[in-house]
Formats: sequence, structure tokens, C-alpha cells
Amino acid sequence: MTEKTDSKNQSLNMTPSINVAPAPHIASSSLTTRKMMRDVMIALVPVLLVSLYVFRGYLLFQLSVCITGCVAAEIIFNAMRSRRAQIGDFSAVVTGVILALSLPGTAPWYVGVIGSFAAIGLGKVVFGGLGQNIFNPAMVGRAFVMIAFPKLLAAGGYVLATSTVDAVTQATPLTLAKEGAIGTPLLDLFIGTTNGSVGETSAIACIIGGLYLCLRRTASWQIPAGVILGAALLGGINDIFGPVYPWNTAHHLMGGALLFGAFFIATDPVSSPVTSKGKWIFGIGLGVLVMIMRLGSRLPEGVMFSVLLMNAVVPLINRWTIPRPVGGPGPQKK
Repeated sequence: MTEKTDSKNQSLNMTPSINVAPAPHIASSSLTTRKMMRDVMIALVPVLLVSLYVFRGYLLFQLSVCITGCVAAEIIFNAMRSRRAQIGDFSAVVTGVILALSLPGTAPWYVGVIGSFAAIGLGKVVFGGLGQNIFNPAMVGRAFVMIAFPKLLAAGGYVLATSTVDAVTQATPLTLAKEGAIGTPLLDLFIGTTNGSVGETSAIACIIGGLYLCLRRTASWQIPAGVILGAALLGGINDIFGPVYPWNTAHHLMGGALLFGAFFIATDPVSSPVTSKGKWIFGIGLGVLVMIMRLGSRLPEGVMFSVLLMNAVVPLINRWTIPRPVGGPGPQKK
């Protein structure tokens, strides 16, 4: 009885360390994880429709593998921690959808399964679960399989010539520009009739879904605006002073995963800054990093690694951009 009382008193005396921002504090009890995940799924409908038209069975295959893998990983890893998996909030499903859309349609099934388990296990569970992860889980899974299976992640390299979908038999526009100095018509990039990861090809679909997220305030508009601004600034400088390149700034903005990453990945509320100024810094930094990798590295794309790098400095960005209290700082002790 005494041991139980001492243990209870010890737990009551353990005061958690809580960091808060200056007042006023405004919160909405109506904004739940489930509602946010529902908004993300609704916003992804245009992307999914275009992807289904272009990639057909490849999209359905990747979705089924990644969603099943993420849900299974959520259940297994939480069971290992003696916790009940919160499948009903749809966070694992959304992670699976984002991961599937970031993979080329021709990636083998085991790439999606391994990526799903890495996303949930290394990207979320090891940090304590939903709301405590530092990095975007889907990008952790994508980076893991990118490093483990680089050849299998090359879109278009493993498709049969008899495919009914012409787009997936071609190299991606970024690869064509990087390795062959071949440009791609802006209209194709805008509509999405090009090869690439199954969710990144259509600029108009990403914009429509992204605007829905911003209007619903599920995503902070400052982040995608910052990404586009950062990429446009560096792209414009390259257009003026850089070497002759088959892509201009408009191609960079509409091609690859920049818009998909700006609206659906960078805006993850857990792994992005919480202050308005911090969101601008995060978005602009992300856009600049993407362009640096595209123009100065051997990689044709740089969204995934740029997101993970910016996720790593989010705690510092939050610390640097703490807002001033209403009415100014309090009196200082002399």
C-alpha cells in the first residue's frame, strides 16, 4: 500500500515541461485530426483523377499497396508498444496515399511495403506517435526506398512497351531536361500528361486541391506561397545569368513534384513551423533548396530531400520567430 501511495505521489509531483507562445491563444475544438485528414483526402481528388486517367492500373496498384502497408504498420508498431492503433483518424491512410502518389507507378510491390513500414515506424512511431514526429512520415518512407532501391525508383524505366498508357513509357520531364537537354511543353506539364511519380504530374490538379486546403485553413497558405516564391526567385536568377537550359522558371514551377510538395507535403502541420513568419521562412527555404538541387546537383528532383532538410530546422525556426506579446514585452527586472 505504501509503495503504491509513493508511486502515485511521485507521478503527481512530476510536472511536464510545456512551452507556450505569448497570448492571446485562439483554438478551435471543431478542428480534429480526422477532419483535417478528410480535407486532405478531398483535396487529393483532382490529383487522383488525373493520375487515374494517365496511369490507370499503376495508380490503383500503388494506392492499394501503400495504404495497406501503412495501416498494417500502424497496427503492428502500436501493438509492440502496447498501445491501441488510432486507425479511425485516417492519418495512416493519408500517409499511405501521399507515399503512393510520390512513387513511380512501376515500382514493385515490395518497394511500397518497405516504404510504408519505414514511413510509420521511422517517421512517426519512433518519435512517440502522431503529433510528435519531426519529419514528414511519407517523405521518410520515400527517402528510405529511394536510397535502398535507386534504380527501381526511376520512373519509366521498367514499363512494358505494350503499355496502354503512353506517358509511363517515357522518361520524366526533369530527367529529359537534365540528361538530354530536352524541353517539355508547358501545356503537358500543366495538364499532367507526362511521366513521373503518379501524383506529381498535373500542375492544375495540385493547384485546385491545394487551394481547397488553404481555403479550408487545413493548410497554411504562407507555406506554398513561400515555396513558389523561393523557387521563382532562384529560377528567375538562373534564367538571366545561368547557363542555357531547356527549362525556364515556369517549367520548374509546374514540373516535377514542386507543387505537389508545396501544397500536400510541406503543409503538414506537425512537421512545419507554427508562426506566420516561420512559415514564410520554411516555404522560401524549401523552394530555394529545391532549385539548388535541381540546378546544381546530379539529381533531377529535389523536393523530397528539401522537405526533410527543412523539417530538421523547424524547431530553430519556431524559436527564432516567437511573436511579441500583445502590448509589447513585459517590464524587465533591473
